[in-house]
Formats: sequence, C-alpha cells, structure tokens
Amino acid sequence: MMTFEGLGIDARLIQATDELGYVNPTPIQEQAIPVLLSGTTDFVGLAQTGTGKTAAFGLPLLQLISEESKHPQALIVCPTRELCMQIVKEIELFKKHMRGLHVVAVYGGASITMQIRDLRRGVQIVVATPGRLIDLIERKAIDLEQIKYVVLDEADEMLNMGFRDDIEFILKNTPKRESTWLFSATMPPEVRQVSKRYMKTPVEITVGKANTGNKNIDHQYYVCSSQHRYETLKRIIDFNPGMYGIIFTRTKLDAQGIAEKLTREGYDIDALHGDLSQGQRDAVMGQFRDKTLQLLIATDVAARGIDVKEITHVINFELPDDVEVYTHRSGRTGRAGSQGISMSIVHSREIFKLRQIEKMVQQPFHKLDIPSGKDVCRKQFFYFMDKLLQTDVSHGDYETYLPMLAEKFADVSKEEVLKRVVATEFDRFLKYYENASDLNARTETRVRERTTYDRGDQRVDRNDGRTRDTRGREFSGGDGNYARLFVNLGTKDGFYKASFLQFILDMSELKKESLGRIDMKEMNSWIEIDKSVADKMVKSVDGKTFKGRRIRMNDANSRG
Repeated sequence: MMTFEGLGIDARLIQATDELGYVNPTPIQEQAIPVLLSGTTDFVGLAQTGTGKTAAFGLPLLQLISEESKHPQALIVCPTRELCMQIVKEIELFKKHMRGLHVVAVYGGASITMQIRDLRRGVQIVVATPGRLIDLIERKAIDLEQIKYVVLDEADEMLNMGFRDDIEFILKNTPKRESTWLFSATMPPEVRQVSKRYMKTPVEITVGKANTGNKNIDHQYYVCSSQHRYETLKRIIDFNPGMYGIIFTRTKLDAQGIAEKLTREGYDIDALHGDLSQGQRDAVMGQFRDKTLQLLIATDVAARGIDVKEITHVINFELPDDVEVYTHRSGRTGRAGSQGISMSIVHSREIFKLRQIEKMVQQPFHKLDIPSGKDVCRKQFFYFMDKLLQTDVSHGDYETYLPMLAEKFADVSKEEVLKRVVATEFDRFLKYYENASDLNARTETRVRERTTYDRGDQRVDRNDGRTRDTRGREFSGGDGNYARLFVNLGTKDGFYKASFLQFILDMSELKKESLGRIDMKEMNSWIEIDKSVADKMVKSVDGKTFKGRRIRMNDANSRG
C-alpha cells in the first residue's frame, strides 16, 4: 500500500503526517500529489467533500514554496470563511516542522486592518475568500505579482454562489503563476469553462465517478402532502433520537421559522442563514460543534464550507432545485469512512425530480414510511431505557442517599417505580402522539378519462385544470391562477436556478409554494406566481438594485 513517503514528500512533512496518524494517502492524495509536486502542471481534481483534498494540495504547496522569501507565493481561494479557517488549520498542522513558513487567512466578517497587518509581517501562503481578497487587491494591500501557485478549492461551490467574475478577476491579477490547481466535487459547464480559459492542458483526475454520491451514505425519502412537511420533519427527528445533523431549507425565512417552532417545542436546534452577523454565526457553529445543539437548520448558501465531523443525518426539508446541490448537502454526512444517512421529505409531484437525483448520484433511494405515533413512542422508549442503563453512576455519592430512597419506596413495587420514571419522562410526549394521524401520502397515480384541448404547444386538461406541454410536462401557471412576471436578471448575473429562486424569495418574503415555473435566460427571466401574491412580489423586487444595476420586474403579459 502506498505511503506519503513513497509519494516523494519532504521528510519534515512526513514527520508531521506521522504525528497526525496519517499513514496511507487517500485516493485523491495518492493521485494528485505526484503531479502537483512538479509545480508546473495545471491540474483539475474531482472528488467529493471529505476525501482529503486539503492535504492533496496543501502538502505539495508547502514543499514547493521558498521559506526564505517572505512574500505571497501561493494563493488558495475558497467560498466561505469556515472553509478558509479549516484549510489554514490543517496547513498549520502540516507545516509544524517548517518554522519559516507562514500562512494567513483573509475573509469577510473580520477586521481587514488586522489582516493587512498580518500580510505585512511576511507570508508565503494566503488562504482567501473571493470578496475579501478583491477588497485587498483594490486597496493595494496585497501583492500577487509573485504568486506562483493558485488553488481554487470547491470551485463548483464558488461558481454556484455567483463568484465567477471574482475568480476571473483574481486569475487575471496573478499573471506570473506557474500552475493553477482546481478542486471540485462536480464538473458543471461553468467550471469546465473556467478551466479551458485559464488553464493549459490540465491533468484531470477523478476519484470515484463524477457527480456520484458518497457510497457510505444511505439515501432515504418520505412522501407526504405539502401541508404535512413540518409534522413529518418532527416525526423523523423524534424517530431518530440519537441523530446529530443538518436540516436544509431553500430560504432563510423557512430556516428561521422552523428553528423557532422546534425550539419552542423543546428541541436543541438553531438556524444558520444570511441575516446573522458573523458573531452570531460563530456562536451558532460553536454550539453545534460542541453538540450543545443536536440539530442545525441552514440554507444552502449559509452552509457552504461547514465541515463538522460525526454528522449522522442530513435532512432535506425540501429537495433543492439544482440536482447537483443535493450532492453537496448529502456530503455533509458519511465522512472519513463513517456511515451517514441523507433523508428527503418529498411531495408525490416531486418523485420525478427525486429520480433525476438518484440517477445523478448513481445510488438507490429507499422509500420509507413516515413512522406512526406508536412507532415513534416505541423508539423513544427503548432509546430512553438504553440511556438509563448506560448512565455512569460511579462519580456521585449516591450511596449516601440509597437508604433514604429505599425507605421512601419501601411500599412501591419495582414495576410501579419504572412506570413513574417513564411517566415523568414521557407524559407530554405520549399525549402528543397517542392520537397521531398517518402522514404518509399515497403516491400511486390514478388513471381517469380526460378531456383535453390544445393551446399552441400546451395541452389543458379540463378535469384538473392543469396545463401540460405536448410531452406531458406540467406548466404550473396554465390554469389562470398564476401571473407571469418578467425580471431583467438572468444567468449572466451569476445566477443559477437554485440561487435565483432563493434570491427572489428572500427579497419578497414569499413561500416557494406560491411559485410556478421559472424560465431563465442569459439576460432576463420569467416567473410564474400565484396571482394573489404577484403584486407583493413586484413591489418587493421592482426598483431594487443588484450589483449596482436597477432591477425591473413587471407583469409579462402587460409589456408592450
């Protein structure tokens, strides 16, 4: 079996990896490190999150750069503050025996003055988020003229977050780089375009199949009606009392609202979303990491870069619109060889999307019944009994109180004591679930005779009022209950369907259920929305600005 020493790594780095307990490289490390040690080869590495990518580029960088030169020689760009800090932490461990090397992290939400001071002290490796790095470039507070190596970590995440222009700006400002290393979990067209434009015949390595999911993750789904999503979520949590996980929502309003409701009902949970200050975000993440919080509820954007070990479950409160986002969500669990579970709560109309995701990750999705109230109670009861039996009583002076306890319960049978213990722990819980209804939705399709008429390339069903195209795909707004809005934002503005949907919903504070079909073009987009809230969306969005440009939104049917 290959060792780090066999890859040609410097003896001081070998000493550090040995002390960390790293003996054998992971597949991405084994294949990437020999290529990167040349220092002159552009490289594309496709591997899922949690496969050891930081060591794959961190160890070669530390070996290639000069300790004597106290100016930036390597630049690592990543999407979020959390990932930035994580990379620096790992590189600091690797360079333990290389005293002359210095690494600095620069990211938003922290004092830029302090970061400028750290840069001026002399540094060879800079780890940065795109926005803060550009700010430093424009202030002439960082010199990238002598950068030899540029690493783009989680490139697909950065592009999905709208950082394409920022990445191109950064690459244009590192004209003397000898090689560019791009690491990504997936290879969407946008990542491919960047590699073609800024890299010369890169060596491309794929660990596992591109776009496939982690084999250690069990993918499960539950089918319920849309009005029972929250109750289904609660029941899943209650049926898995030992879970430590992340719940994903599409919007920050959903994240905050669900967190508040679950907190009121006694769950150890908090939300992570874009409205939090950096201090609030750090506090939430600190509580989650030390397991004061059992659950974290987050939007896709807010969760970028989170790396927390031992996450047992990921729950998709709703499926993401972009199927590739599912890979990033589910990849938060099942890390470092451990087993994980990714659960999705879906409506029967979303089964087709689920099959698309299943095909993409190339793993089967298992349909599970939503647990009944009795199932939940039984699971909680046995979990409580196991916890009771495993309780450590060796550290307390319990012997002192045993005579008093024996006297107090002298006339009470063992069975009665057990009943009272259970009643104390479960009384409210049992009352809640004793008459709980069945939340499982019927997924079979009922076939009935239909009368249709054509409307151009659409077909309207008189029985259910739904509009479908000639291939049977449904148009949500074809029955007259939806308005069609025009907005002068499109893919050229850095949006993808998922990020555009979240942007629109966040601005209007509307629910996803009010939207129908979204048709995105390069310069403009069209949105179908429930007529009852169309005016609210227009008033919320029209006239606002995005990246200095005025947003125009109006009724598409009224445009001349």
